[in-house]
Amino acid sequence: MAFLVPFDGTYLAEAALMRASEYGEALEEDVIALTVVPDHEGYAIDVGWYETREDEPFSVPYVAAKLREGVDDIAPGATFRHEQIDDRTPAAIANRIKQTAEEIRPSVVFLGTDNVGEIAEPITSVAGGVAENATYDVHIVRYYAPPSIPEVRLEDGSYRGIDEP
Repeated sequence: MAFLVPFDGTYLAEAALMRASEYGEALEEDVIALTVVPDHEGYAIDVGWYETREDEPFSVPYVAAKLREGVDDIAPGATFRHEQIDDRTPAAIANRIKQTAEEIRPSVVFLGTDNVGEIAEPITSVAGGVAENATYDVHIVRYYAPPSIPEVRLEDGSYRGIDEP
């Protein structure tokens, strides 16, 4: 089994990758970061993946390499994979993620998204399109830092603060 993380370099995708990496280490699961890169220079510029340069013309492998650096910084043990598509719509990106998930068969897909309220709108949301698939669990990451847990209930019914031994 594995954990799959669609990764586009946004801070919530970074948070999802970090969370998947932590869970993966604790549960001894592989983590796969997946980047779907539309073959459109304008799209890559709009999302901040690429700036027009004479010394480095736009190419999907160039963009993927830049995103891979981000993955390696956050989760050095994660496997990086990129997929190239021609269509730059959220639905097309979501479809490629779902196709890849069908191939990988992850136990959980970690999605970093702040539009959880709109997740039922798969036409306008990549996350919504990915979350609608029922063949895997979905872990939605809405915050960069996980919420703090002040105390944990022990088996004997007592409580212990997280920082206490």
